[in-house]
Amino acid sequence: MAKSKADAQMKIRTASVKDIPGIRALVGKAYPEMGSYSVGALKGQIANFPEGQFVVEYDGDIVGYAASFIIMEARAFAPHSWDEITGGGHGSQHNPNGDWLYGMEVCVDPDRRRLRIGERLYDARKALAESAELKGIVFGARIAGWQKRRKAFPDGLDYVEAVRARKIVDPSVNFQLRQNFVPKTVLENYLPADKASGGRAILMVWENVYAPEERVSVHSPASQKDVVRVATVQLQMRKVVSFEDFMNSVEYFVDSVSAYKSDFVVFPELFTLPLLALDDQRLSPSDSIEKLTEYTPVFIKAMRKLAVSYNINIIGGSHPTRADDGDIQNIAYVFLRDGSVHAQEKIHPTPNERHYWNIKGGDEISTIDTDCGPIGVLICYDSEFPELARRMADEGARILFVPFCTDNRQGYLRVRYCSQARAIENQCYVVMSGNVGNLPGVENMDINYAESCILTPCDFPFARDGIAAECSENVETVAVADLDLTDLAWARASGTVRNLRDRRFDLYQTKWNDRSD
Repeated sequence: MAKSKADAQMKIRTASVKDIPGIRALVGKAYPEMGSYSVGALKGQIANFPEGQFVVEYDGDIVGYAASFIIMEARAFAPHSWDEITGGGHGSQHNPNGDWLYGMEVCVDPDRRRLRIGERLYDARKALAESAELKGIVFGARIAGWQKRRKAFPDGLDYVEAVRARKIVDPSVNFQLRQNFVPKTVLENYLPADKASGGRAILMVWENVYAPEERVSVHSPASQKDVVRVATVQLQMRKVVSFEDFMNSVEYFVDSVSAYKSDFVVFPELFTLPLLALDDQRLSPSDSIEKLTEYTPVFIKAMRKLAVSYNINIIGGSHPTRADDGDIQNIAYVFLRDGSVHAQEKIHPTPNERHYWNIKGGDEISTIDTDCGPIGVLICYDSEFPELARRMADEGARILFVPFCTDNRQGYLRVRYCSQARAIENQCYVVMSGNVGNLPGVENMDINYAESCILTPCDFPFARDGIAAECSENVETVAVADLDLTDLAWARASGTVRNLRDRRFDLYQTKWNDRSD
């Protein structure tokens, strides 16, 4: 008699970006008084340390979530708040050279309490700590019953000891004690939103008895490349006689850099403007941009085909597009070699774009997941607003692409200097791509100036001047560089300066008004 086989009802696995809606719903359900994570925070947790984020799936639903990261002992045991230690919930304080696993979240569906979901998540964390040869696990534990009993137990440790002695009941603390966690100290002002705990937490510790005296750092995931080859195209504006003629010039560069086995190629902002020369009559600036939006469907189709055919990820500069609400936006389309297409709106149109072209600013910015890890796109003027780059760095982006279009050296240097600052302050790579030459007959696009480049942080593993590669000014050409992502990991963990880690979350934070959050 044949044996029947049924799919497992419950499984625990590492979290992926596809789990984010389910995780957000779970956290909101479990902690309605404190709210859920933003999409960006969850993307950051998963991108910064994918091995440390676990979900429990039961009958297809996400019913448990645990988030963690690696941290140095001195940092973990020093006084801290939840915002400080977790990088505002993004897990950006992750340090692969650390020696303790820090638990920033454990969340269980309140309707599934009796399925030992929390125990499974704690076991997964312990297994991770052991396999990574860490000293153990540390985290700030809620004491949800303390606020009601603070007169009887003014010290949080006395409260925990009363729970241990079974004088009072606190299910969460009871559970942690059963998991062999030991209370060490009280963390004042740990999470002000946790009113039931009076904003406090107890630093709980579990020691890994198998930990060696020294450990090897955790490396990047095997599914992601450590060295990424990028190419930037400094494109000559030229008259074209047809859309096919324009695409032939684009394909020439895609073909060339794909022969170098490049993972990415980036084209300049508004590099589709030569298509306006196809019109017989001279158009006003606003009419010309309106006309250019008509090419959007055929442009996307052609660029997507190039990305797949040449096995390369293409940052398609930017192209004016009419949005669903009727506004015209300046949009960077990203064509991945798996055939997927992503769009990043320009958030801040320049005064010139608003006045002459009636271009409206977008309202969403986020990382784009690729086979080389998350990336970000900042279209020209957006590079001059540091909040945007910082958000994408927190979400795990290690490479930012800046397609730009400037008509003189002053404008170019504004973008260049700001892009270099973004590379330093976020300890990431920034790839710039601009137009050169003239485009007669197209209003408001007469001349161009560019010196496209590939920028790095300024520290020992990187190029001396923070420039991995650079194009000659105002010449059509290509620059290519290999970017070692492990150098970024070193800089963030052990560099001369550690901008991401040294932020003062006790003094300042950036709050985003996301529609999805």
